[in-house]
Amino acid sequence: MNFQQIISILIFVCVMAAIISEKINRTVAALSGAILMVLTGILTLDKGLEHVDFNTIGVLIGMMLFVSVIKNSGLFEYIAIWTAKKTKGDPWKIMIYFMIVTAVLSAVLDNVTTVLLIGPMTIVVTQLLGVNPIPFLMTQILASNIGGTSTLIGDPPNIMIGSAAGLSFVDFLTHLGPVVLVILAVTIICFKFIYGNKLVVDEAAKETIMNLDEKKSIQDRALLKKSIVMIIFTLVGFVFHSNLGIESCVVAITSAVIMLLIGKQDVDEIFASIEWSTIFFFVGLFIVVGGLVESGVIGSLAELIINATEGHIVATTMIILWLSAIISAFLDNIPFVATLIPLILTMQANGIDVTPLWWATSLGACLGGNGSLIGASANVVLAGVSEKHGHPISFGYFLKIGFPLMILSVAISTVYLLIIF
Repeated sequence: MNFQQIISILIFVCVMAAIISEKINRTVAALSGAILMVLTGILTLDKGLEHVDFNTIGVLIGMMLFVSVIKNSGLFEYIAIWTAKKTKGDPWKIMIYFMIVTAVLSAVLDNVTTVLLIGPMTIVVTQLLGVNPIPFLMTQILASNIGGTSTLIGDPPNIMIGSAAGLSFVDFLTHLGPVVLVILAVTIICFKFIYGNKLVVDEAAKETIMNLDEKKSIQDRALLKKSIVMIIFTLVGFVFHSNLGIESCVVAITSAVIMLLIGKQDVDEIFASIEWSTIFFFVGLFIVVGGLVESGVIGSLAELIINATEGHIVATTMIILWLSAIISAFLDNIPFVATLIPLILTMQANGIDVTPLWWATSLGACLGGNGSLIGASANVVLAGVSEKHGHPISFGYFLKIGFPLMILSVAISTVYLLIIF
């Protein structure tokens, strides 16, 4: 291990310690780590910016603007009241409903877009019921990462794997769909034990909800009609963006610009609603992880995985699955998957059947995102939404709930891979 690798690891560990301790704001911690990577010569500013996933940043900003305009129509309040009335104010039924919807949408959209659409509805529902939104948002975070695992477009690592391995949307759905359904069902059962007895709603609150008229929540009918049409077009755009040859961020920003043009809302107010702290947190974290890539830490780790098993396919599959999950809980999974891909392709060129390795990488990298608060973009985004409404989700609380459930999901994946392959 050379000097640069030691320095980059120390900076990363310090950033993680600051985030976990919560004594320093996580955005300040990430940006401090990023600038230290530059000041210590681990990477230049230009090279650091190359590691920023501007597609993710673009999706975040675009969808935040898009949702902010739509919110003024009253659509989210309408759906929230309608959902609460259909479930007769039963918080557990509402939780399951939103979990399933989140998982399904995350399979056909990216996770960030899904949680940005579902999050505001959840906040409204919990305010109506007078309950803490954190349990609802926690279940949605895990559901988004689980659902996104099942398809080619559900999570960025899957897009990378599909491109490298020549795997289609149908390949992902048929190979990973069954295990994802099992994991989602088991996760719902676990949440019943974790939150089931704590979801208590006052009968008066239920009665108040049942007496509400969701139609009265519509604040701007013209904007509502425009919003519904644009949501449909945006969903179609996200599903077919790869076929159209455009990035998902282009779909998000295009939708946002159109809504700003036709929505007739206060543009300054809309831009002020963007959660800039979340945006800059991602920028800082991308650069910190980029420092680990540039110093060779992640590359060395990936080579160590392959060399340790001496090409034994079952052992390699298990190591890739578990190590991908553990690492992806605390690191951005994109650079790690990007490092693993050429190594797997090299094994394939040597005549080894690497099919199990592709699925192990996908399951580990995607499900690993549930391990900690910074494990996936959706986690940070929904945590930001929750904090904005006065309900911060701490790193420790997320770790206590998410990490054990992540381990359980990877254990189920282990059994599945051993049976199938």
